[in-house]
Amino acid sequence: MVDETPLHEDDVMLAEPSVEEGRPDDRIDDERMDEENNLKPEFVRAVADALEDEDAQAVYDLVEPLHPADIADLIELMDKEDRAVLAASITDLMSGEVIAELNDHVREDMMEALPAEAVAQIVEQLETDDAVQLIEDLDEADQRAVLAEIELEDRIAIQSALAYPEETAGRLMSRELVAVPEHLTVGDLIDYLRDSSDLPDEFYEIFVVDEKHHPVGTCALSWIMRAPRAIPLADVMKRDQTLIPVTLDQEEVGLMFQKYNLISAAVVDENERLVGQMTVDDVVHIISEEAGEDALLMSGAGDGDINEPIREAYSARVRWLVANLGTALVASLIIAMFGAAIEQLVALAVLMPIVASIGGNAGTQTMAVTVRAIATNQLTRSNTRRILWREMRVALLNGATVATLVGIATALIFTPQLGGVIALAMVINVAIAGSAGVLVPVGFDRLGQDPAVASSVFVTMITDSMGFFAFLGLAVASGIVG
Repeated sequence: MVDETPLHEDDVMLAEPSVEEGRPDDRIDDERMDEENNLKPEFVRAVADALEDEDAQAVYDLVEPLHPADIADLIELMDKEDRAVLAASITDLMSGEVIAELNDHVREDMMEALPAEAVAQIVEQLETDDAVQLIEDLDEADQRAVLAEIELEDRIAIQSALAYPEETAGRLMSRELVAVPEHLTVGDLIDYLRDSSDLPDEFYEIFVVDEKHHPVGTCALSWIMRAPRAIPLADVMKRDQTLIPVTLDQEEVGLMFQKYNLISAAVVDENERLVGQMTVDDVVHIISEEAGEDALLMSGAGDGDINEPIREAYSARVRWLVANLGTALVASLIIAMFGAAIEQLVALAVLMPIVASIGGNAGTQTMAVTVRAIATNQLTRSNTRRILWREMRVALLNGATVATLVGIATALIFTPQLGGVIALAMVINVAIAGSAGVLVPVGFDRLGQDPAVASSVFVTMITDSMGFFAFLGLAVASGIVG
């Protein structure tokens, strides 16, 4: 029987953290880690030399003190052909924690090199969401082979998650949670938590459900520990809660956690039944992944992963460069229209890149703000006009400032008339850039496309083309050239 005698404050002693539980930079000595908690080049070379000498024991002795996250970093730092050899030298150190920390491309290569039985053993060490992330990268045949080696209960949970679309709450949620009926008292719940052997390793919130397994409230562990045993859960639970549909996109999940300050949230199926939970540690990864993804999509750099196979990196990047080539031809055609004017006044050719460059930068600034506003739900259909007008005003102020500086410099170096022309062209192009920076991403979003994907290509085309057209057209219209 558990002694429930209350402890006096003086009887409670705070445990000193052990070396193993200390800060990350206390895990191992300075021979392996630098001041920024990264593996030192000398240590990585020592491991590589031991692998080259086929000294498996030396490799193991070097790697054994490392934290799982640092072992994952070490594997990623190795050449591709050395990774499997390293893994074979430290077999019992290749825990699920190490695999979960690996880069997606590196993990995929590692899993393909291991037999299905070995992958299944790793999968069974992982939480369901991490196991799903590992298996979803395998091809269909390998998935079937691995799943056949996994225990039935785990197999059903993983197959259920794989049935949901990628990057949705159903694919990413954890099925390890604590759910109890609402008729329990606080004492009943505490006894259940103490006696049950089938609880998650870590949890912070209790989900309260009705007879149909619909979530009706939540109880933080801190509330349970402070409430008298006789109090019904219905009296202490929080009834207002944020429910996440299984089909909700991961980006929307991240926004919900950010907006409502959540630590965890229930995931429900189409019948409003509790099927899992999302926790803040999962959402941190989601937010980081989405932020990096948007930045890379805007540049057309694909995954932007240094471990991505060269063929995939080439395929992802070259199509946007080809598209950019096509849009650049539009600007070239406009320049060709004013070829005779440029021949008469070489200064036009000297100044054209300035107009296009400033317009392009202004458009990129506005586009970055717009894409972020769309991603965070700050820009919606209800405020698009207001945001457009705001960015137009910002663009006009920026354009006037830069135009004044460029106009004065051009007037001093060339002629006052040419200075006035380039100043006016600059204002026009920056104003157009501000509009394009909002309208192009919003247009993609309205069409159901990711606004970050190709916005930069089209915004650049618009700013370059209109910049050249405005500058050269004004030069001809003003009579500077015939």
